[in-house]
Amino acid sequence: MAAENPVESLQEEAKCPICLEYFTEPVTLECGHNFCRACISQCWEGSDKAASCPQCRETVQQRNLRPNRQLANMVEIAKRLNFQTAKGAGGDRVCGEHQETLKLFCEEDQTPICVVCDRSRAHHAHMVVPIQEAAQEYKERIQAHLKTLKEEREKLLGLKATGERNSREYLKQIQTERQKIVSEFQRLRQFLEEQERLLLAQLDKLDEEIVRIQDENVSKLSEQISHLSELISELEGKCQKPASEFLQDVRNTLSRCQKGKFQQPEEISLELEEQVSVFSWKMIVLLETLVKFKDTLTSVLETKRGGSLGTFRQANVTLDPDTAHSILVLSEDRKSVRWGDTWQRLPNNSERFDSWACVLGCEGFTSGRHCWEVEVEGGRYWAVGVARESVGRKGRVNRSPGGGIWAVEQWGDQFQALTSPVTPLPLSWAPSRIRVCLDCDRGQVTFIDAGDEAPIFTFPPGSVPGERIRPWLWVCDTDTRFRLCP
Repeated sequence: MAAENPVESLQEEAKCPICLEYFTEPVTLECGHNFCRACISQCWEGSDKAASCPQCRETVQQRNLRPNRQLANMVEIAKRLNFQTAKGAGGDRVCGEHQETLKLFCEEDQTPICVVCDRSRAHHAHMVVPIQEAAQEYKERIQAHLKTLKEEREKLLGLKATGERNSREYLKQIQTERQKIVSEFQRLRQFLEEQERLLLAQLDKLDEEIVRIQDENVSKLSEQISHLSELISELEGKCQKPASEFLQDVRNTLSRCQKGKFQQPEEISLELEEQVSVFSWKMIVLLETLVKFKDTLTSVLETKRGGSLGTFRQANVTLDPDTAHSILVLSEDRKSVRWGDTWQRLPNNSERFDSWACVLGCEGFTSGRHCWEVEVEGGRYWAVGVARESVGRKGRVNRSPGGGIWAVEQWGDQFQALTSPVTPLPLSWAPSRIRVCLDCDRGQVTFIDAGDEAPIFTFPPGSVPGERIRPWLWVCDTDTRFRLCP
């Protein structure tokens, strides 16, 4: 086929008719045709017949092989033109060793090669495919990776956008909470300052009344003391006089002595004493209330932020099947429990609850600060809390601190803390997700609404003894389902 342009025509003329590659040491026969010296020698080797031109079949003399230096120079020019043409066509697509177009791809070495490289020893035994075919295959593979990478990027962009949106919401929420805290504490300060002013005003009135009575009494007593001192001095002088003079006007003297009897000072009225007593009692109650408020506030704040004694560690709680009542059904991962349809035939071991549908967590805690969350689904009769290791398992369970249980309970329409007696809580219905915070070092357990972080109830410090404590759940109806949250 004729070449499409002069460069291709030149390249075709620069190739040996035998090997179809660029001439190597080109020689010219008597007929004028050109071949590689090695190619024509190999063609004539072992032939008994007269030598002939492989192209025109004309008989020629073998010894008349003339080197064609001009053709050799033309071959070099054709190679350079081929190299430059390939470079200008869009990239380094020419073999650096042979100046041939890279038309093949070696799968073994993972590199493009030319047809000369393919015939070399370096690639002779390698799997070689056309470069376009290899490019298409690898392009498809890279496109698959590219699709995955783009999907990952979209996910990350989504996470970034979600994170930024959540951050803005959190910052907005924090600003709102900051304003609420400032406002509420300002109101609290104003209330306390007003109460302080009223109480101090009452104290000032009591102080003034007591000082008034005291001053009046001192004045009256001083006057009586002065009068009595004068009378005593007069009577002592009269007693020193002779009898005749002493007895003169003795009746008047006795009458003055009787009139000079000591008069009792005004006493503090019973009404004033009662006011002081009532005020003192109110102050005692007020101070006790403030102390309890401070302790409760400190406990709640420490529970929420980890406190000054260290943070609460998130416990990975699972349920202990050896303690579960036979009517309870545990999930395969031991994270959920519900009331079953029938009693299961389980061994009545010493650890198992046999009368009350209770179950303990596998984990036990003797020190440190630990918390976990329990999600409650449905039901009107249930309890969530902690129990000591030695809690009674057989017969009736004493659901109170005296029985080794510290918990909150939904009993019908009343949500309450299992103190002794029970403490009704302000909520008529329990939160759907309860966080249990156990502080073994302080002997305290706190329950928090995990939804809005509002405190539910706190068993005060020292109420939980220094014994191994385990999570405890009680299911008392068929509609209740507990799930331990991660």
